[in-house]
Amino acid sequence: MRQSYPSDITREQYKIIEEDLENARHKTKDRELDLYEILCAVLYLLKEGCTWRAIPHDFPKWQIVYYYFRIWTEKDKSGETLLDKILSEIIVMERLANDKNPCPTMLIEDSKSISNADTAEEKGYDGGKKQPA
Repeated sequence: MRQSYPSDITREQYKIIEEDLENARHKTKDRELDLYEILCAVLYLLKEGCTWRAIPHDFPKWQIVYYYFRIWTEKDKSGETLLDKILSEIIVMERLANDKNPCPTMLIEDSKSISNADTAEEKGYDGGKKQPA
């Protein structure tokens, strides 16, 4: 049994998305590893921002975690990944569970990013560089 990490989801939360993860790969033989453990390893990696080889040793081997990550992040015909779809499903379920509209109606913009978005390609991103007028 491995230790718990802050990035882990509960088994109840996992059951909601389990079928989607199971169907992402064609099943040729029975799985030896629990997809829950692999998903928790991916979530740990994304939260901590560590390298693949730095995933704690109580998770499955990093090569296996990376293999599933590659499958789950492949874009489909609509340009969306499985992890994107799962995140969208979870957000809708959480919003419904909290008696909120499943579609958010508020948008927060960063005014600095917006004002620089159209000129960033021309001038670059480094504000310290002097640009000719």
